Amino acid sequence: MHLPTVPNAEELMQRPVISRDGTELPPYNTTYYFDQLIDHNDPSKGTFQQRFWHTYEFYESGEKHLIPVHTGPVIFFTPGEENAFQYIGYLTNVTFNGLLSQAQNGTTIVLEHRFFGLSNPLPSLTGENLRYLTLQQSIDDIEYFVKNVRLPMPSGNNLNAPWIMVGGSYSGALTSYTMDNKPGLFYAGYASSAPVQAMYDYWGYFEPIRENMPANCSADVEAVIEHITQVFEGTNTTAIQEIKDTFGMGSVQHLDDAAGLRSNLWDWQNMQPTTGPGAAFYDFCDALEVKNGTVAPVDGWGLNHAVAAWGAYWKESYLETMCGSEDVATCLDSYDSTATYFTNTTIDNPYRSWNWILCNELSFSQSSPPPGIPALVSRVVQPEYDIRQCYYWYSDVFNTTNAPPMANGAAALSDQRYGGWNVSVDHLIFANGKRDPWREGTVSADSLDIPSTASQPILVSDGFHASDLIVDFGEADPSVGAVQQQALEIFATWLSERKSI
Repeated sequence: MHLPTVPNAEELMQRPVISRDGTELPPYNTTYYFDQLIDHNDPSKGTFQQRFWHTYEFYESGEKHLIPVHTGPVIFFTPGEENAFQYIGYLTNVTFNGLLSQAQNGTTIVLEHRFFGLSNPLPSLTGENLRYLTLQQSIDDIEYFVKNVRLPMPSGNNLNAPWIMVGGSYSGALTSYTMDNKPGLFYAGYASSAPVQAMYDYWGYFEPIRENMPANCSADVEAVIEHITQVFEGTNTTAIQEIKDTFGMGSVQHLDDAAGLRSNLWDWQNMQPTTGPGAAFYDFCDALEVKNGTVAPVDGWGLNHAVAAWGAYWKESYLETMCGSEDVATCLDSYDSTATYFTNTTIDNPYRSWNWILCNELSFSQSSPPPGIPALVSRVVQPEYDIRQCYYWYSDVFNTTNAPPMANGAAALSDQRYGGWNVSVDHLIFANGKRDPWREGTVSADSLDIPSTASQPILVSDGFHASDLIVDFGEADPSVGAVQQQALEIFATWLSERKSI
C-alpha cells in the first residue's frame, strides 16, 4: 500500500539531534536491534533480530521536575510492508508522529515489520518460511516489543509512560487490529488511511480515482476500457490483435495480461497535496487530453483519439518504465511460473512478503467493478487473475491440494477478525482522505455511515493516501492541516485525562 516517505529525509539524517536539556543524542539513523520471538506460539524456536530506530529528542520525564508531572508518551510506529530504513524520518517533527511527540514531550520509535527489510525470522522468503508471517504474529511482535524492549535512553527499561501507536495504510489497519486484539497495550492510537475491512474483490480502489481525476481523462479512460472489454470478450481476433499492437503488446499471449492497464491508475497513489506538473499520473492524462496544445473538453476527445493516444503513450514511454530492456511479452507474462519475479526468495523483497499477506489474509484484489458501474479497469481482469499468481509466488506450499486461502474467495474473509469496519475501542483516531484510493476499505467508505465519537473520532480531509502523516502536506492543503491540528488537540485532551487519574 506504501506510505509517503519524508521529504528531504537525507538532510534530516545529517542534522545533529539535541535533547531538551541540550545533550547531543545519537543520529536518527542509528539502528538498534530487539530480540524478537520467531514464533509466539512456540518460544522454543528462538529469536531473531528485529530492527528499530529511536530518539528522545523531545522527551521529558516527570523525575526531572520538582513539581511532579507525568512522563511523556512513547509514540510507536511501524511502516508495515516496506524496508523501514526509508521511514526513519518518521522519528522527526516533519511528520505527525514527531509533532505529537514534540507537543507531548514524548519519545518516538520506528519498528521494522517481520519479514520486511532486514528483520527476518528466517534467512529466505520461501512459502515454508513465510508461514510465520501472519497478522497475529505481527500483532504479537508489537506486544512482545512493548513489554520487553529496553529503550536506549535514561530509564529506558522502566519509563512508566503511556504508549501511543501511530500507523498509516496497512500499518494504520494494524494499529486498529492491535488495539482490538490487545486491549490496554496502547493507551491510544492513530490510524491514517487504514483499510481495516479486508476484501476479496477490492474494486473500490479505483472509485476515488475516478471521482477525483480530471473529468475529461476519466471519460476517455472509461471509453477505452469499455472498448477493450468488448473486443477482448469477443471472437474477432483481428480486432483483438489491433488493440494489442496499438499498445505495443502484440506479442503478449494472455488477454488478461494485456487488458488491465492498471499501472497508469496505480500512479494515483503517489499523488499528494504537494504534487505538481510532471507527476506520472498527470503525464498520463496529458497524453490523452492535450492535443495540439488544446485541452479536451470535460467529456474528453472520444474513443478514437483516446485509444490512439493512450496506446502511443503506453507503447512509446510507459512500457519502458515497467519493463526496461526486457522483452515485453516476457515482462508482462503473469503465467510464467519460472519467472524470477515469482521465484526470487531472497530477503528484503517487499512484494513477495506483502503478497503472502494478500494471498493468505487480506486479498484486496484491485479488479474491475460490477456491471453498471463505470470502469477504469477492464472487466477481463477479475480477482482470480491476482489470486492465481499466489500458486506461482509460493509453489513450495500451494498446489492443487493445498490452495491459498484467498482462492476460496470472499468466504475466507467472512469473519473479519480484529473488528474490520465494526471495530470499537477507546482512544483510537481514524484519519482519512477523500482522494485516497484506499478510502473504500476505511471507516469512511461511501457505503458506510459510521459516526465519529469522542472515544473513536473519524477525521476526514480532502487529502490523498496518508497525507495527514506529513507536515508539508498539511501546510499545502488546509483540510489536511486541520485534521493534524484536531488530532493533536484530541491527544492532548486524552493525555490530560490520563494525568488526572
